[in-house]
Amino acid sequence: MEANTRGTGRLPAAFLTPGSSSFMDFLSGHQPEMLPGKRQLPPLQGVIEAPHGTTIVAASFPGGVVLAGDRRATMGNVIAQRDIEKVFPADEYSAVGIAGTAGLAVEMVKLFQLELEHFEKVEGAQLSLEGKANRLSTMIRSNLAMAMQGLAVVPLFAGYDVDRGKGRIFSYDVTGGRSEEQGYAATGSGSVFARNAMKKLFRGDLSEAETTTLVVQALYDAADDDSATGGPDVARRIYPIVTVITEGGFRRLSEDEASEVARTVLERRLEQPDGPRAPLL
Repeated sequence: MEANTRGTGRLPAAFLTPGSSSFMDFLSGHQPEMLPGKRQLPPLQGVIEAPHGTTIVAASFPGGVVLAGDRRATMGNVIAQRDIEKVFPADEYSAVGIAGTAGLAVEMVKLFQLELEHFEKVEGAQLSLEGKANRLSTMIRSNLAMAMQGLAVVPLFAGYDVDRGKGRIFSYDVTGGRSEEQGYAATGSGSVFARNAMKKLFRGDLSEAETTTLVVQALYDAADDDSATGGPDVARRIYPIVTVITEGGFRRLSEDEASEVARTVLERRLEQPDGPRAPLL
């Protein structure tokens, strides 16, 4: 940043000058090349092949919200990784599930985490959940040039709104357009199948445990019809990442808890291979 401070152990003046509570604004002013949207793009030569994360699902319940994702990353018709992590805490009361170009998505999540942490340190308070959703929208919009070359990032954002006392879910498109979802949502290549599964089984009075089972059922249905979505892999002990956000904050289910839910779903599928049916009455 400032050459005369390098090697002296002193921070550049930019770090000591009061400014915006937005970490992205800070980078834009002092080191814009570090922002994904400001990087020099290579000449357009068809779609760039890169590992892609796939299906993310979320569902709310009276005490909060559950956000989960499968573990498969694909590159064309090849499985690039079987145990990728796609769900990350954004802060104490929110989380992000990533679908799209895996490398860029993980980088965007890290920048989003810094954005929220920076705001809290500067302002001495957390952003509202609505404010967090808006900040993520701005970050996605800044990636539009790369999205036009096939390097899109389309996350699902969920959290517990401490002001309203409930869980909320936000979905996005590649332009940064934001929509609040009611009850449940899905994004990624298997989202159509996952959403249809949740549409039949979701109720507003489900417990936390029932909602956890619901999202794993939805991921199983997505994996059943979408080759890019990975179902529970018992042989390799690879299970969906399932997170719960409540008044008590963010919590990720342990491997034992996630495997127990996945095994319960698998056992039920032995009796009903196409999954549970919604009641007619």
